[in-house]
Amino acid sequence: MSPFDVLVDYERRSLAHVAGLPEQLDAPGLWRGVGYRVGSRRLASEFGEVREILSVPQITPVPGTQPWMLGVANVRGGLLPIVDLKQFLEGERTVLNESMRVLLVRQPGGDVAVLVDELFGQRSFVEEQQLSEDDTAPLAQGRYAHFVDRAYHLGGHVWGVFSLDRLARTPEFRQAAN
Repeated sequence: MSPFDVLVDYERRSLAHVAGLPEQLDAPGLWRGVGYRVGSRRLASEFGEVREILSVPQITPVPGTQPWMLGVANVRGGLLPIVDLKQFLEGERTVLNESMRVLLVRQPGGDVAVLVDELFGQRSFVEEQQLSEDDTAPLAQGRYAHFVDRAYHLGGHVWGVFSLDRLARTPEFRQAAN
């Protein structure tokens, strides 16, 4: 058996054991994204809106900025603004701990990192799990209303689909100076 034939055999056998074949992963009505927690809310954002996920870097405060602007961090030689997403949305400062992560979000003029309380990783939802507008309303109260369009029920929790792209284009979010 040639090396190529061995590789073809490996591929054939590994595909036979895949939990979800490609046609099932891209099934109609399936939505997939990155799941995380901000305060008590479980949220998910599209994969394309999250450029990278990092541990919380060392943050240097910047005077004269909004309270939700934690400061800047040196990430691979570039300065990156770090935003407390909970404080921006709810007005309540996040207490930093080791389980927190930052999501790098692309925005016009450069990336920004938003602090989230907990990262859950990939989440997949199907149409049957989508909640009605009335059931979504409690999750989309206050400032969340502008960024959460729909919600799903999965694993005993309600997950709001949060638009990081819309957040990055919001004038108030883009104006971090006091």
